[in-house]
Amino acid sequence: MNNNKRFLGWIPYLVVALLVTSLYSYSRASTTSALTYGQFMKLVSNQQIEEVVLTMNNTVIDVTGRYKENDTEKGFVASVPNTEVKTDELIDILQKNVKEGNIKIVNPYKTNYLMEILTQIVPLCLMIGFALFLLTRMNGSSNNKAFEFSKSRARLESNIKVRFTDVAGCEEEKEEMAEIIEYLRSPEKFAKMGARIPKGILMVGNPGTGKTLLAKAVAGEADVPFYSISGADFVEMFVGVGASRVRDMFKKAKGTAPCMIFIDEIDAVGRQRGAGLGGGNDEREQTLNQLLVEMDGIDENRGIVIIAATNRPDILDPALLRPGRFDRQITVSLPDKAGRKAILEVHARNKKLSKDIDLGALAARTPGFSGADLENVLNEAAILAVRGKRDIITMEDLDEAIDRVIGGPAKKSRKYSDKEKRLVATHEAGHSVIGIHLEDAEIVQKVTIIPRGQAGGYNLMTPKEDQMFLQTKKQLLAEITGLLGGRVAEELVLGEISTGASNDLERATKIAKAMVNQYGMSSLGAVQYASDSENVFLGRDYVNNKNYSDKVAFEIDQEVRKIINGCYEEAKKIIAANRQELDNIVRELIENETLTKEDLDNIVKYGTKNAPAIAEA
Repeated sequence: MNNNKRFLGWIPYLVVALLVTSLYSYSRASTTSALTYGQFMKLVSNQQIEEVVLTMNNTVIDVTGRYKENDTEKGFVASVPNTEVKTDELIDILQKNVKEGNIKIVNPYKTNYLMEILTQIVPLCLMIGFALFLLTRMNGSSNNKAFEFSKSRARLESNIKVRFTDVAGCEEEKEEMAEIIEYLRSPEKFAKMGARIPKGILMVGNPGTGKTLLAKAVAGEADVPFYSISGADFVEMFVGVGASRVRDMFKKAKGTAPCMIFIDEIDAVGRQRGAGLGGGNDEREQTLNQLLVEMDGIDENRGIVIIAATNRPDILDPALLRPGRFDRQITVSLPDKAGRKAILEVHARNKKLSKDIDLGALAARTPGFSGADLENVLNEAAILAVRGKRDIITMEDLDEAIDRVIGGPAKKSRKYSDKEKRLVATHEAGHSVIGIHLEDAEIVQKVTIIPRGQAGGYNLMTPKEDQMFLQTKKQLLAEITGLLGGRVAEELVLGEISTGASNDLERATKIAKAMVNQYGMSSLGAVQYASDSENVFLGRDYVNNKNYSDKVAFEIDQEVRKIINGCYEEAKKIIAANRQELDNIVRELIENETLTKEDLDNIVKYGTKNAPAIAEA
């Protein structure tokens, strides 16, 4: 390898030498004149020739040399016919007008053995040397890649800028991580007390909830090296490569302890072993085995903490979750209203917001949004402000950004026919009337008939209070009734039904089945009939045995139909009782295309979206 580097070092000098030689030859050639026989003889007669070389060929004599003109020497070339008369005449006149020592006669057929050898051997040597150089380079690079193939793909970051102040909406999770930071800063404190800090911490949560950001913040607060890798980076086509990468990663980590290893999407390598149709995956299972061995091989309080993230903890191998490995599990949940406001404040630091924007109200309108969704809302609003050539982000920009995140960009160029526009307006108005008058239904914040994505229109509805885990039977029934409101409005007002309710029916049926199969909210009693159908392993899904009889399956279908039909009749009663209100909403939607909660309140109270002016006393 050193010889190759030395050879490469000589290449620039060789190139420069060739360039200089070429330039010199070019400059010499540019000062050489091609003379006719008459011009040449005239210069000889005038005694201007300084030196001359005669090359005696068979038919012509090539004449080269230098002559003087106005005290300046110039080169020349000329040709003279090689006849006896001309040759004698040329030799005679040159001897009379040119100094004797400046006349040279060259035999072109005299062999120069050294030059012949060099012209044959040198090109061959150059070609062989170039071929050897290429082969050496190819072998060297392939060998290097062969060695690097089994190296760890973990990226080392030693100067993390992220801090806990950059992470919002997960205060309890940060409290759990505080002792890990203290341990990484001074592991000897815990060793003196006989405490054993968990080697592995598993962070579980929906996509976009900030698991990776929280892990970086821990490394940033502790100011330790941060190894980051995805579970998919371990697994390759060749068996044994993943295990080798795991060994190399832990070897590096032990050399830089205290440090932190972050494995994102660990379910890619940590799935339960032996599952799937026809057995497991040898490479993935060997990689998992090596990961388990390396975690067991870390001495207590060595200063190495492993944090892994996944949104599928149900498919992980039980050996990963036992004490001594990933023995602490932290759930990173979707943020509540206060958390969403804090996240918006973090991401709004570098945004120019209008003074009338209330981030608290914006947080109330975005239930179920993750941190990534909220960051995307502010980014989309900033893009819309730039597109509109505004200096600040307005509330209209944020309102449109929420709609874009939920349903995609508005298709303003798509035009409804009058019949289709009335159908969509009636459908969305039906959802709105249920949301307004049903006690346990969600609050309608906005309704629009502007198409977005696959939807012709949509209702933005938010719960009255943030609910993290539990829903009552009344709330589920109200949700089903609200979903069926659009279909009921089409039937009662237009006398026909459309395909627009397909997604509503799908969601309503799913909720009704869950009430019967999972939640025990039917006349079948407090029995759970649902099987474990969410497992992703093909071998278990391929043969999915029911744990109930065909008679019970018939009763389940009857109960699901009973729930749907009951909610359908409830929606009919509400819409029939508020028919005038529904017609007013349809009229305003056709005219304005979008209505806010304030507009709907005015329609309920005054019959129109605009509140009447209060007459002065």
